[in-house]
Amino acid sequence: MSNTNSPIVRFRGVSKAYGGFVAIPSLDLDIARGEFLTLLGPSGSGKTTTLMLLTGFEMASGGVIELDGGRIETCPAHKRDIGVVFQNYALFPHMSVAENIAFPLRVRGLSRATVEAEVQRALAMVHLADKGGRRPGQLSGGQQQRIALARALVFKPRLIVLDEPLGALDKNLREQMQDELKALHRQLGITMVFVTHDQSEALTLSDRVAVFNHGRIEQLATPGDLYRRPASAFVAEFIGENNLVSGVVEQVAMDSVAVRADSGGLLHGVASGSLQAGEAVVVAVRPEQLELAGANDPGSLSGRVAQVTYYGDSYRVDIDAEGIGRLKVKLTGSDDKAVPEVGAAVGICMAGNVCRVLPKNK
Repeated sequence: MSNTNSPIVRFRGVSKAYGGFVAIPSLDLDIARGEFLTLLGPSGSGKTTTLMLLTGFEMASGGVIELDGGRIETCPAHKRDIGVVFQNYALFPHMSVAENIAFPLRVRGLSRATVEAEVQRALAMVHLADKGGRRPGQLSGGQQQRIALARALVFKPRLIVLDEPLGALDKNLREQMQDELKALHRQLGITMVFVTHDQSEALTLSDRVAVFNHGRIEQLATPGDLYRRPASAFVAEFIGENNLVSGVVEQVAMDSVAVRADSGGLLHGVASGSLQAGEAVVVAVRPEQLELAGANDPGSLSGRVAQVTYYGDSYRVDIDAEGIGRLKVKLTGSDDKAVPEVGAAVGICMAGNVCRVLPKNK
């Protein structure tokens, strides 16, 4: 019997190689019971390979994978009791919606009455109770994705994995499906493992996010911690918009670090991890954490506006800061008079505690 306080999934030293290419060198990862965990990263980072190892569509080259305390790394996919939702839906076009949802129940040999009851329950769960008699081709992309989700949930698996499930949808429909996924997760309490390369999607949906890079997890944290406290330059660059300034540590006092930028200017920030004088680093600061000031305001960086971009709810002002380089400043609100013109001399204010000083990516 499984311990409800223990992780539902455990990877221990898991590796995957394709011939001479090592996609996953050694992965350790715990997935908490009932959480919504997103595996996030660019193409080739190892996130999809990790999902394939979990579901059994790929076999690990080494290490241990546990599900509910039992080892599954050599178990075939159909015996792992994991529901899977793919980006391309993978629905049978010649079957009705109800028949598609019923398929995993029929292969398990359940009675006709049980199958019909469970199919209706699953259809109601995804708000498509009146669509059971239709074919998948008669439904919209969002409706087909809901049917794929219902089919993955209908046999009550121990967890659900979703492989880029919203990637084929347009922006408005994708946002609607994000809301529905969050609501369904809260309602069912089932563990969901979601794979995406879209960082905004990961921040919106997840309890925690594992950021992958070259087959390794760079950081595993809540969306808020990832955004506010990136652990590496890679995470800072990949999660949201960031100003990244290369330099060398000049002085360390507790966790406060003085950094001499490559262009000659001096910045102060909070250290992420242990840093030493002379170490090459990157200073990261979000555009919304910077403020504009007068060109000669004491304590501000001097610069000149290079470009202004309007986003509807905000402006992005690109500034060439003396001794620092190009910095992006985000201005929110609708006061157009507060937006400087291209070529204007301005000051930039940044508090030292908003800058993160990170080791340079190796």
